[in-house]
Parts: sequence; C-alpha cells; structure tokens
Amino acid sequence: MQIHFLSIGGAVMHNLAIALKKNGHTISGSDDEIYDPARSRLQKEGLLPKSEGWFESNIHQGLDLIILGMHARADNPELKKALELKIPIYSFPEFIYNQSINKTRVVVGGSHGKTTTTSMIMHALKTAGKEFDYLVGAYLDGFENMVSISDAPVMVVEGDEYLSSAIDRRPKFFHYRPQLAVLTGVAWDHMNVFPTEENYFDQFKGFMETLPAESKVFYYAKDPQLQKLSELYDKKVEMIPYSTHPHLIEGDQWFLQDKAGAKYPIQLFGGHNMANFMAAKLICLELGMEEKVFLEKMKNFQGAKKRLQLISKIGNQYFYQDFAHAPSKVRATVKSFKERFSNDPICAVVELHTYSSLNQDFLPQYKGAVDAADVAIVFFSPHTLKMKRMPPLNPEIIRKHFGRKDVFVVNSADELESTLLQNRKKGMQYLMMSSGTFGGTNLKELSDKLLG
Repeated sequence: MQIHFLSIGGAVMHNLAIALKKNGHTISGSDDEIYDPARSRLQKEGLLPKSEGWFESNIHQGLDLIILGMHARADNPELKKALELKIPIYSFPEFIYNQSINKTRVVVGGSHGKTTTTSMIMHALKTAGKEFDYLVGAYLDGFENMVSISDAPVMVVEGDEYLSSAIDRRPKFFHYRPQLAVLTGVAWDHMNVFPTEENYFDQFKGFMETLPAESKVFYYAKDPQLQKLSELYDKKVEMIPYSTHPHLIEGDQWFLQDKAGAKYPIQLFGGHNMANFMAAKLICLELGMEEKVFLEKMKNFQGAKKRLQLISKIGNQYFYQDFAHAPSKVRATVKSFKERFSNDPICAVVELHTYSSLNQDFLPQYKGAVDAADVAIVFFSPHTLKMKRMPPLNPEIIRKHFGRKDVFVVNSADELESTLLQNRKKGMQYLMMSSGTFGGTNLKELSDKLLG
C-alpha cells in the first residue's frame, strides 16, 4: 500500500512509519516540526520529508490511506484535501487495531506505570523466544523500534488514554478492544482535554465498555478509582485484582520471590515497580509462560528509557532520570527513590512541562508529591509557557500548591545547575523527573559536575 503519515514526527508515528516501510509499504510523510530522535531515524530510513510544513501536493488519489497523528490540527491543509478526495483516514490506534484484529490483544492502560509494565511483558516474551507484535511509548534495550507489525499471534500495546487525532476525539485505548488488559491506576491527568476528575474517570469507564465479553482485566487492587470501576463492570468482564509482587530487600538489592520463597535479583526498585512486575507476570502467565521463566527473565530487565534510568554513578552516589511529570507519577517515583536510598539525602527535581502541570488550576494536585525529598526543585520554562500560549507562573503559587515553602523554583538551565551545585550534600542521590528536557540541559554533563 501507499501510505501517507500526516504528522510523521510523532514518537509512535515515526516508529510506525519505519515499521511499515520495512514491511514493504510505500511511505511518505509530512510535519511542521521534527526533532531527534525522530529526525535522525527518519533520515536513516529515507523517510524524512524534504521540507517541514504542510503541502496539499502531498495528497493525491494514488494514496491508499492516511495515518493521522495528534499534532496535525483539524484545519490542516493536507487533512482538508484528504477529506475532499475521500481518502481513507485512520488514527494510529485505529490502524493498529485493524492490523491486529485476528490476534490476541494485550493492552496496558492507566495513568502511571503503563510504559514500564508493557516493557516488562515485551522483555519477558522476547527473551523467552515468543513471537509477538507490539506498540510501546519508549525505547527498550533489545528492540530496534517502538512498533512491530507482523504475522505474530499476539499484540502487546501500551494503551494511552489521550485523544486519537484531531478528527477522532476518542482516547486511543478505545480502539484496541483487548482480550487481556491491565489497569495500573487512575489519577487525573490531561486537564486540557479532560477538565474534571469525573470526566477523566469517564474515559476509563468508556474503555471498559469497549471490551469483548470474554476479556480479563487485571487491576491494581489498592487504587480506589479502579475499585469503583471493578464494581461497575465485574459482571461484564472478569475483573482480577493484583497487588505488589512478593519481594524482599537486602541492603541495596531488591529481589522478587516465587511461591516457594526463592529469590530472583532485579535491577529495578520501588513499590510501584513491584506492582508493575506483578501485572506483567499475570499477563505472561495468561500467554502460557511459566512463573519461573518470567522471574528468570526479569533478572536482566533494566527498564524502558527515561524510566528510572541510571545516568551516572560515582562511588555510592547515583543520578537518575525519570519520565514522571503528572502528580501521581512524581509522588510514586519520589517515594520509591526514598525507599531505595533511605539513609541518604535525596534531591528531587521535577519539570512542569505539560498543559496540565503548567495550569494553575491543576497545581494543587501536586501537594505533597515531593515531600520525601530532602531538597526539592521545581523547574519550568517561560518559553514552554509561551509556546503553549499559557499565562506566566508565579513561583510563590507553585510553592503553595506543592505544600513546601522550601521548594526551589527555577526557570532556566543555568539557574537549575547553580541551584543544584549550591545545595549538594555529601552522599546526595539525584532524581530528575520530566517529560521535557529541563531547558535543554545535558543531564550527563550535569551529573558529572554534581557527583564528581
């Protein structure tokens, strides 16, 4: 087929474009801004558009279909022409479903932990020699791409609750209709499109409505919203609660345990990851894997990129990067970091980068999120506010809503570095949390200055 990607620079979109090219399809694409790693990866595959921007000439009757990404707005000239020519248009989740309609579909959804849990399942299946397709929102060691489409009997998908496209305002995970699902938790996010907690919860109710009658849903038992969801839908599908995986800690080393009490050393830590391990194991068992095999495979699982990713280690000091940005993610990650380094001073830095986190009406959700840190820093970029057409943020408002008067609020890469250097302590452990870049900060160079 001849397929055009409208917004080819997106994280999943460019990976899907590369996967389809390797499957023998003719691929073209357009976007008005493409950044690395998408730019270099598209260029390597010969898929980088010659010019950035939207051009009606890209759209013609020779196209079999168009895959539309969220970055393209409803008034996009290429989209308008495609509609006029009546070329079939799919959002990428809709396309993925059509490619997996005859497969066993596994979807991992929830406000936090879904990338890590999806990655655990993928790692276990791959290292056990199982055939499967996948879509995940981060790069994982051992996988060349974030998307794979083949003749494999299983499709593993990270199920995002954000909107599908400018002309398909349904959450992405509405499309997949899995037979096996995981829900890790529900904590209000994406305020710009889901203006209230109730409205956000309704998206998960909608997801439950899409499930086939024979589906199994594994849900985190301690999440009150998921408890409510279970009560609403336990007659429609099989709702199966899970908690943290049996584990123990010896010094700095964390272990998973099997039913007999045997220990399996792991590289991740924190209570939230123990819950992720349990969810991943339950799915792998459903797919025919033995428990011992799963636990053995988890010994060398290092996590997905930017999910508690170790940037530097010098002596007994560590510098980690994490994708946490929403309140529930920040809270869980800081708590886990303190569990891991209970005897050391902790420095936690969080960047406000998304529409929700930069919205003053949403900021109260962060109350207490960094309380476990000895030094807490909140970073935001005035440039990001300008690009998102949002009003300025008052540092005192940020301190008030985070619930700590001693929170340092900084808004430039230089100020971030100087604040970190001025507040470093002997044996301090560092946690950098963001879906952005801290104003273009080179984290490896920063870590060398702090730990050196």
